[in-house]
Amino acid sequence: MKLKFLAAAVLASAALVGTASAQQFFRIGTGGTAGTYYPVGGMIANAVSQPGKIIATAQASNGSLGNVNGIAGGAMEAGFSQSDVATWAQTGTGIFEGKPKVAGLRMIANLYPESIHVVVKKGSGFKSIADLKGKRVALDEPGSGTLINARLVLAAYGLKEADIKPEYIKPNQAGDKMKDGALDAFFFTGGAPAGAIAELASAGAGIELLPIDGPQADGLRKSSSFFAVDSIPAETYKGVAAIKTLAVGAQLVTSDKVDTETVYQITKALYSDAAQKTLAAGHAKGKYITLQNAVQGVGIPYHAGAEKFYKEAGVLK
Repeated sequence: MKLKFLAAAVLASAALVGTASAQQFFRIGTGGTAGTYYPVGGMIANAVSQPGKIIATAQASNGSLGNVNGIAGGAMEAGFSQSDVATWAQTGTGIFEGKPKVAGLRMIANLYPESIHVVVKKGSGFKSIADLKGKRVALDEPGSGTLINARLVLAAYGLKEADIKPEYIKPNQAGDKMKDGALDAFFFTGGAPAGAIAELASAGAGIELLPIDGPQADGLRKSSSFFAVDSIPAETYKGVAAIKTLAVGAQLVTSDKVDTETVYQITKALYSDAAQKTLAAGHAKGKYITLQNAVQGVGIPYHAGAEKFYKEAGVLK
């Protein structure tokens, strides 16, 4: 399937060579075909394509890291990335520390939130992340975005990994251990509702979510600009009340080498009335892809074309 897609992309690219001055081929890296990035990327590509001017295509990829590296290497013009990954790549920090930074990475738009969940068993008595001191807490696997987010959140509440009993396992494994009484809490960063958490909420005693709010959340947002204020509505998970938290954004990023007018036209088309209606109707996360959300939780510089549009639209000064 991927070979067929790549072959089609190569043929399409070759067909455009003769009309390069009239048409721009704009490849958008998404994620695996079973995930959220891929279908949303396909909707965006359709929404921003302008026959005779811009032909946008969504292509499957390994996700945030693969897309950032693909953009840096010129294999694609744009791609989806978590906001924290994009910020680390552009600044050479976080998981990019000690590696060559992608200094030319630029923002087109923040799309939708990927919420930080801190899950505990219902009736556990935990009310704050500070209550996790000395407890068994799963932080996800090494190299994951969740693990880095979890460390930052714990630090905001005055906790180090040495202050808890950390486990480095995925959320589905954490859910199983929590059901068995072998785990007190776990972190997960992802779009709500998350399957592993929804399953746990519907089983046995149920769950609660701990808030990330108040001065600790304000401090995190000040020190790490890629975090955005977020909330998980009541009954997103069975029996769980509304909770305030933080989110990293699923973002559409590009390179500073991509033509300014092309990115301007793509950004403008993305927030047209027609595109907004299509996105809202086409996917659960599409309703979050709004002009107001586009400039939230941005931790890297805007592409000049996107910045031009946002200033015209009045959402940037």
